[in-house]
Amino acid sequence: MSKNYRAELTGVFGDPVDDNPTGVVEEAGFAATGLNYRYLTIRITDGELKDAMNAVRTLHMKGINLTMPHKVKVLPYLDELSKAASIIGAVNTVIACDGKLLGENTDGKGFLRALNDNQASPDGKVVTILGAGGAARAIAVECALAGAKQIYIVNRTRTRGEELAELIASKTAAKSAYIPWEPHLCVPADTEILIQATNIGLAPDVDGCPDLDYDSIKPGMTASDVVFNPPDTPFLKEASKRGALTINGLGMLVNQAALNFTLWTGVEAPYDVMYEALKAEFN
Repeated sequence: MSKNYRAELTGVFGDPVDDNPTGVVEEAGFAATGLNYRYLTIRITDGELKDAMNAVRTLHMKGINLTMPHKVKVLPYLDELSKAASIIGAVNTVIACDGKLLGENTDGKGFLRALNDNQASPDGKVVTILGAGGAARAIAVECALAGAKQIYIVNRTRTRGEELAELIASKTAAKSAYIPWEPHLCVPADTEILIQATNIGLAPDVDGCPDLDYDSIKPGMTASDVVFNPPDTPFLKEASKRGALTINGLGMLVNQAALNFTLWTGVEAPYDVMYEALKAEFN
């Protein structure tokens, strides 16, 4: 059999994108499974997305990730959307299959897997989400689809917070409500899972901490943060002091990468290898 010198291509489009570590994680998975795949980290500015998506087809890529500012703007260039991506209204993963580009959102799915990995399923639970941006939107939808009983959306901008709460109430079986993010906010007393879904605490703002009454976090709650750099955020440190189970952002990112890996390759992702590769980036 002749040698094949052509690698299958995947990657990420974004701007900024230089500090995105997903390539390290995916490449570790490709190497561990012996797949001749490559993951390219590519800067695509706001006005270049149409040409970039045409290039996915032209280069016969297996798929691409989308990060800021492309998760919504990519929608016109796709042929189909998954159920979750359609509800969320944003895509972070594209799968090229039989000449078509299929849009998926693995942000919320990766987060949900991280919860389940820590025996913190949202099924039947009351969930409070801080923020109403892209990550919060994906997480809220996936928690609702996974059976969350009640979802509180806490956000400073009323319009965006109310819109997300209404989306959950109208498109899923979960109850939802918007809570204005006032200074020194008290976490709703019936909260079982508290999710920090903003970029507060993300490097270089490593000392950033959401404005909460941290004494309203009670033992037995689960507190999770989407920020992965640094993994041990001030939010999680404060929650841990109050007896909460804490889950950092590494699990979400690795589970998201593992889902992408399998969607593109059809091969089960080597999760442990990928997790260790990511963790090494922040040691």
